[in-house]
Amino acid sequence: MNKKVVKRIVIGVGLYAVFVMAVIMLYPDTPHNMDWKDREEYNKVQISKLELGLQKKYILELLGSPDITEAKRNDNKELQIMFYRTQHKKADGITTEDECTALLFENNELIAWGDSAYQSFVDD
Repeated sequence: MNKKVVKRIVIGVGLYAVFVMAVIMLYPDTPHNMDWKDREEYNKVQISKLELGLQKKYILELLGSPDITEAKRNDNKELQIMFYRTQHKKADGITTEDECTALLFENNELIAWGDSAYQSFVDD
């Protein structure tokens, strides 16, 4: 190979690297831009990192809008359950609660998630 060909290859690889970095830096993947498969995986990973006491506002910024949500006021407590899709069950185009992980908030603070969260919401 002569020097001209090598030089063009190096320049091409360099330009490709710059393009890839620009896409990564300028177009961050957010939950609302993902297809359903990617969003499910993203939700699973992010939910596994959650801690009790996180604020609802933070969760909404992290995971985006929930797929399903319910709320109620009981005594002096405001309860909200938000469902985020985390597993595919049936190819019917409809997201159902059994395809989601529930996150329970009391007065905008995360107090439970998973299977027991919805039961706690219903029982309260």
